[in-house]
Amino acid sequence: MNQVGSVSLIASLAFAAFALVAGAVGGRLRSTRITRSAERATLGFFLMVTLAVVALEYMILTNDFHNAYAAEHSNRDLATFYKVAALWAGQEGSLLFWTWLLSIYSALVVWQNRNKNRQLMPYVVSVLMGVGTFFSLLVFFVANPFQELSLVSSGGARAFSAADGNGLNPLLQYHSMVIHPPMLYLGYVGMVVPFAFCMAALITRQLGDNWIRITRRWTMVPWVLLGTGILLGGNWAYAVLGWGGYWGWDPVENASLLPWLSGTAFLHSVMIQEKRGMLKIWNVSLVILTFFLSIFGTFLTRSGIVSSVHAFAQSSIGPFFAIFLGIILFFSVTLLFLRLDHLKSENKLDSMVSRESGFLFNNWILLALVFAVFWGTLFPVISKAVENTTVTVGAPFFNKVAIPMGLLLLFLTGAGPLLAWRKTSFQSLKGNFTVPLVVAGLVGVVLFAKGVRDFYAWMTFFLSVFVMVCIVAEFWKGALTRMRLAKENFFVAIYTLTMRNTRRYGGYVVHIGIVLLFIGFAGQAFKTEGKGLMQEGDILQVGNYMLRCDGLTTGDTPNYAYTRALITVTKNGEAFTTMHPEKRFYKASQQPTSHVAIHPTLSEDLYVVLAGIDPDTGKGIIQVFVNPLVAWVWIGGLVTLLGTLLSMVPSRVEREMAEIRQAQELTVQAGGGY
Repeated sequence: MNQVGSVSLIASLAFAAFALVAGAVGGRLRSTRITRSAERATLGFFLMVTLAVVALEYMILTNDFHNAYAAEHSNRDLATFYKVAALWAGQEGSLLFWTWLLSIYSALVVWQNRNKNRQLMPYVVSVLMGVGTFFSLLVFFVANPFQELSLVSSGGARAFSAADGNGLNPLLQYHSMVIHPPMLYLGYVGMVVPFAFCMAALITRQLGDNWIRITRRWTMVPWVLLGTGILLGGNWAYAVLGWGGYWGWDPVENASLLPWLSGTAFLHSVMIQEKRGMLKIWNVSLVILTFFLSIFGTFLTRSGIVSSVHAFAQSSIGPFFAIFLGIILFFSVTLLFLRLDHLKSENKLDSMVSRESGFLFNNWILLALVFAVFWGTLFPVISKAVENTTVTVGAPFFNKVAIPMGLLLLFLTGAGPLLAWRKTSFQSLKGNFTVPLVVAGLVGVVLFAKGVRDFYAWMTFFLSVFVMVCIVAEFWKGALTRMRLAKENFFVAIYTLTMRNTRRYGGYVVHIGIVLLFIGFAGQAFKTEGKGLMQEGDILQVGNYMLRCDGLTTGDTPNYAYTRALITVTKNGEAFTTMHPEKRFYKASQQPTSHVAIHPTLSEDLYVVLAGIDPDTGKGIIQVFVNPLVAWVWIGGLVTLLGTLLSMVPSRVEREMAEIRQAQELTVQAGGGY
């Protein structure tokens, strides 16, 4: 299977290189035959990379420890669930997985556009396979997962099969880690599709509405997948790392956030171009920036230039990514400058109090946040290179910058939809903003009276109520109108209203999800914690909770040995729950890890960690965190996902317009147009 995998990689490289050249030549010569051959080569690329993935996964699942990657990242007693995930657990396998996802996206683009967008497709294929060529070269020559395990002796190196493997990293043996990396990679990799269409539009000068419509939809897919991956990563950090939080402004966490933020900016600003023909240069720049940051995130994870629990070990792969980033930047920015005359705005900003200005302010804040996070992440690296001193930029810096910006974004989430295009009258502002502000103000007074004194937390709750009232009012007014005109009941009116304009109302649902996320974030201001040494009979008080240790037990499984604390919890003097945090020692990797016990409720989580055993007393080291409102982070993420999926469902009007556009394009092709 090592040979099968290696041959598949060589074939995939050949297909990608051919499609790269044939796509460019087919577009230049306007040759349908050459373009079709490039598209077929793209499908061949997908098939060959898929065969390589199957070969590697087969060796992992069958415990074929002739393969060095399988021996390094799996073992016989590892559950099948995690053996599947071992594919992306190491440098070589994860790069192969990255390439496979790219091949899937590329094949989907070719299939979806087999009868449309024919002027763009040659260059779309060429750009996609340019990226595919880079990753195929990387996987085959630099990080090949099909190396045989060898034993070095006085007689030289010879093939060797280990009796058992080293096993999967214990930190990765958690259910969300089977889903988190694929989601994150689907987000990173998917950003190449809007970039490819953008470059194709610039090359062909086809810079009308078509490319921006295609790019918007193809951006939404990786945007929501990347966001889902980020939240799953936060859930993993929360449940596995045992530090009581879900986001620590780690460099690799930041790297995943950057393209999501710039993608968010694009999805908002693109509406201005569709509605008013403005911000064309800005939107192209955002597409370029988002793809650049996606590759940058992959580079940061693998180069070893930053220290992170999420990063792979330091390797020689960093310079290759740095060169590739330089090529992307040079090619795309040069092409953008050559097409500036074709990207002139059709209108100007009429008023600072308009929906256009709201989207523009939103973009400025998002890009300022991108710059702040990017700078804070790279500053230690720059400091080390320039002055040979390591400067730590931690959570206090990022929170100081990000929280005020986040609150401004939260305000615009509610205010933006209330503003009219072109110009909003004072009477309209008064009518739309009065009720939300009054309701939010009343809630703010109640919260202050209840003891909420943290300014940022109070402001988050105030703005969250403001935004929720704004969104509910939009649904309410639309439903009342339909009830009056179409004689529908309330629920039918809401459904019909939503499905007639899924993009608008799906966006409102996304905004509700964002509000719930912010409510969850605000809970961190009220976090409490405690720590103590405990054995049978010992008691630890943390906030309203009293924890009594009923003993420490030990046990053994084929994969790990464990020490478990038996904890009985009362709250305000009443029986509440029992919890069983563990300290595990994984046999294959010889690594310890904590298995956190969490009791979640909508109001707060009780989070208990057995950090270890005190060597002097033999007692368990118990850490306890009371984390308010964390559940709303996960609920908010789910609502955001559902809202994005809803907004991607074509409305009735969109379907009719798409059919008309496709008929027009087929007519042009039948008449001899390319």
